[in-house]
Amino acid sequence: MEYNFIAIEGCIGTGKTSFAKMLAQDISVPLALESFEDNPYLEKFYKDPKNNAFSLELYFMAERYNQQKRIAQKFNLFNQIVVADYAFIKSQVFANITLENPDDLQLFKMLFNIINQNIKAPDIILYLHKSTDVLLENIKKRGRTYEQNISAEYLNTLHQAYIQYLKQQSKSKVIMVDTTDLDFVKNKRDFYYLKDVLSKKYTEKFNFI
Repeated sequence: MEYNFIAIEGCIGTGKTSFAKMLAQDISVPLALESFEDNPYLEKFYKDPKNNAFSLELYFMAERYNQQKRIAQKFNLFNQIVVADYAFIKSQVFANITLENPDDLQLFKMLFNIINQNIKAPDIILYLHKSTDVLLENIKKRGRTYEQNISAEYLNTLHQAYIQYLKQQSKSKVIMVDTTDLDFVKNKRDFYYLKDVLSKKYTEKFNFI
């Protein structure tokens, strides 16, 4: 692989965790999975976003920071390959659309920028894009109760927020791949296609394939 610290990103239901697990197993490297189901504000947020968004995003950011610090302490991210199913920058991406109160968003950005300076950014972020219809179908299939009311509008907004942030950041190279017609879980050819994408050297910061 050309890159040591690899992060898999994408909208809800795009298959980030599935691909990250498969990739780590295929190349026999450590895997870092985001811990999100323990967030006590998650279900509360989906029921009442306005009153729980700030607590939700702060908790997520604190958890991601703690995990990223543990990863950095355990592994040499400059010499050892590690695969993660998220990038720390997703904290700011989600906050940009969930925090409707301008004061809350400003405070969150301030905290995020302080913390982000002390975290090793991924060498490369593979952003898996799928059409909104496919995302909604995947969300329905996996059956998490608190996700069933996620709307197409929210997913579209989240996708645009990701793209906007990933294009303006400068720490990681980004590869965006349309995987709408790919099934990398059931079709090994599709999996190896994405693996090959990560095996190439890129000169541009943002690449769409």
